[in-house]
Amino acid sequence: MIGAFTLVALVLGVCGMLAIASRRFRTDEDPLIAAIDAQLPQTQCAQCGYPGCRPYAEALAAGAAIDLCPPGGEPTVTRLAELLPDNPRSGEVLEQPEASVAFIDEERCIGCYLCIDACPVDAIVGAPKYMHTVVANDCTGCELCVPPCPMDCIDMHTP
Repeated sequence: MIGAFTLVALVLGVCGMLAIASRRFRTDEDPLIAAIDAQLPQTQCAQCGYPGCRPYAEALAAGAAIDLCPPGGEPTVTRLAELLPDNPRSGEVLEQPEASVAFIDEERCIGCYLCIDACPVDAIVGAPKYMHTVVANDCTGCELCVPPCPMDCIDMHTP
């Protein structure tokens, strides 16, 4: 009987500590950042100069240029201009890249795992020292997997 009471007291104590911690460390999401992030293509490609779409959304909320996202192209710039009419343009010509998907030549792949570590959307599957392959439906075409490949076995193909 004493063991049950001890267990209940322990559970209640932990729940109380979690309740206090949730109030103390609460992070309310800024609705503007969430709205901006929803307009971005979520490729996490870092072509805008930020490490991903969420950091770019935070920079946009702080006044960054709205035309730094090549995968989003002009449609994204138009939506961001409506949402953030006071944000400037960088003045550079935004060229939207042709849609592409990574392809791994499995005969040359040595399973080094470097491409898997570089992929921001986990579109490459495989295990160390075994060949890897790309899940085409998940690949955003960001090309971040190409430079780290020591065997030069990753090419970009149009779907």
